[in-house]
Parts: sequence; structure tokens; C-alpha cells
Amino acid sequence: MLYQLSYTPAARRRRAFIEGGGDRQSSLRSVLCSAIMHAPQRPPIPVETLLLAYRSGIFPMADTREDTEVFWVEPRDRAIIPLDGLRISKSLRKTLRADRFAVTVDRAFEQVIRACAQPRADHPETWISDRIVQSYVGLHRAGHAHSVECWLPGEDGAPRLVGGLYGVSFDRVFCGESMFSRQTDASKVALTWLVALMRRAGFTLLDCQFMTEHLRSMGATELAQADYRRLVERAKGLPRDSLGTAWRQFVSGNHASGAGSAAATASGAAVGAAEGRAAGVPEGVGAAAAEPSSPGKRIVQSLTQTS
Repeated sequence: MLYQLSYTPAARRRRAFIEGGGDRQSSLRSVLCSAIMHAPQRPPIPVETLLLAYRSGIFPMADTREDTEVFWVEPRDRAIIPLDGLRISKSLRKTLRADRFAVTVDRAFEQVIRACAQPRADHPETWISDRIVQSYVGLHRAGHAHSVECWLPGEDGAPRLVGGLYGVSFDRVFCGESMFSRQTDASKVALTWLVALMRRAGFTLLDCQFMTEHLRSMGATELAQADYRRLVERAKGLPRDSLGTAWRQFVSGNHASGAGSAAATASGAAVGAAEGRAAGVPEGVGAAAAEPSSPGKRIVQSLTQTS
């Protein structure tokens, strides 16, 4: 089953955009539109434009996979997952502790976003156009978009991507964009790892954009856009570490917080990719399950200490 973190029907998305308000926001939308809508070749959205939008509580979407246009969305209500409020079912805890999946960060960003854009039974269309893909790949290369991947060995023994998520990071905020799953619990494992990594690295806000029943079941709550904007303001400043550094600490068992430089966030994509390769995905799948302190067990322990 393939499902997306923030997919919502086009009609509802348009209403959310139209209803988003205020003269300041209208002015911002004019700036965003003039920055990207007038070029005949429809190039990727500039990194600076995307970051301006996200810091203002706005994000782009497309109507279809082939659409070269984007429109800017400001939801009336915003879904977030409190980092101390993630709900993990007993079955998911079991899956995590068993290290059923090898989990990496930033190893296959473009594969993840393209997997999220694939059609599925309940939603044959997608808001992730090729222009959106190229725009976020550029944001990833700039160190402000990240992916969490779940792997299983394929029939030939090579690692096979079976689930994951991607999103945008700035300051101490991570905006989840979309997730997919080709194996039971794969996307849930990716989301659980993300929350643990954010807590370890010193992030404070996980934005899920639109509420879904899947997210609600894992602890997501809904709040007004104005309240969300206040949380974004409070989250200004660099986190203690990058998500890649936090990932390395869980995999290696090094629990020292603050071990990495906050400036590492800017190079998170390159760091995470190198760390992912170093993880040895084929050999690592399931190998740590028998060890007394495996990465998955550390993840569960870290999340149950205060939640």
C-alpha cells in the first residue's frame, strides 16, 4: 500500500489556499508567484523561494504529475506531531526492536520522493509533479531537505527500498512532505525514527501539514495556522546536531548529545549519504536483532523515556 503524508484532494487544497489570509500573506504570495510563475521553461523553484515560503507557513503543490505550474498552500488548520507525543503500538514496538528494516538517512532522497509520487489504488493522481521533484532535489543538495529510508534485502541480496519519507528542514523545524510504504509498517518505522532523530538532534517542531487518520493514530494533533506560525517563530535557531549525526549516534550506540556541530545541518544531505553507504545495508538487515542493544531497541528506549 502506498500512501502519502500530506495528500489531500485538489478542491480542498485550493480552499485552504484561498482561505489563508492577511495582507502580509497576500503580498508574500505575490512575491512567490512572480519569482517562479513567469519563466517560460518552468525551472525548479529556487531554494531561497522555498525556504521563504516554509518559514512563512506556505508550501507549493501541483494539481497533477504532469503539471508544470504550482500553487501555494496555506492551510487553515495544521497537523503536527508533538515530539513527546508519538504513539507507538505494541506491534510497531516489536518491529522496531527486531530491526526488521535497515534504516538510513539521506541515502536515497530522489528515490524516496519519486516513490511518494507513484500512483496508488486510492489516489491515482499526485501533487508531486516532476517540477516539484526537481525543486526538492535542489533543496536536498542545499542541505534543507532530508529523507529517511527503510530497506530489505531483495531476491538477489541487494538492498531494496521498501518505505520512507522526506521533508524540509529549517531552523529547528522539520516539515514532513510525504511518505510511502511497500511493506507493512515500513513508513511507520521511518516516521518513528524521524521523531527519535529530531529529539536527539534538538529539533522542536514536526509539521505534517494536513491531518490524516494514519497520522492521528500516531499522535498527530491539529491546530490553527496562527498557532502553528507561533511555534515556527519559537523554533528559530540551529539544532544541536544534524539528523545525520543523530542517526550515526543511534546506529553506533554513541549516545553523547551535542557531539556534532550545529553548522552540520547545512551539509546534512552529503553527510547523511556518506553515512548511509557506510551502514552496509545488505549485511545490516536483521543482523542486529540478536544483539542486546540494537539501533531499533535504542530508538524505542529513547522514545519511551519521556513519552
